[in-house]
Amino acid sequence: MTQAFIFFMEHNFIINAFLLGIGLAMDAFSISLANGLNKPKMNFKDVLLMVFVFGLFQALMPLIGWHLTSQLAEKFEIINKIVPYLALILLLYIGIKMIVEKDKKEEKVSLNFSVLVIQAIATSIDALSVGLTMIAYSFSKALYEALIIGIVTFILCLIAYYIGKKGGNKLSNNAPIIGGIILIIVGIKIFISGVI
Repeated sequence: MTQAFIFFMEHNFIINAFLLGIGLAMDAFSISLANGLNKPKMNFKDVLLMVFVFGLFQALMPLIGWHLTSQLAEKFEIINKIVPYLALILLLYIGIKMIVEKDKKEEKVSLNFSVLVIQAIATSIDALSVGLTMIAYSFSKALYEALIIGIVTFILCLIAYYIGKKGGNKLSNNAPIIGGIILIIVGIKIFISGVI
């Protein structure tokens, strides 16, 4: 019993970071699912780029939040208040655009690097607030937690894309509508959880 307790205490940080990563990755998971629905024929290199970008931003945002809280604590609250509005605007824009372009040919409905970055920012920007929980951490500990969050996001988004891809092949013309609706719902969820 004592050895189990010691093991848990020594690895508690890793367990917490892993669970935090799962929680933070859910928005990016939903977007990856939507991308799989909308673009089921992406090649593996593009899929890896997509999930890498999501993982990268999901790891960067807590680090930025950690920096803001440790260096600019009094200004962070102002930044934190605009996060839900920014996420809502970005995801509404992408979601509505996806629905409006549903009747265009597949090659015209783009999922280029700039769109990926917008999606990554919109789904990870709420992770800025995680920096508040990391205020007592050293930079190395904050970096370690951020890396775990990024890796968890990468893996979950990869799984989500292929789930969406399978559904996208079956749903055909309705896939962009479903994907756009998912984006809009995620944006609204981030907004509501951020302002309440």
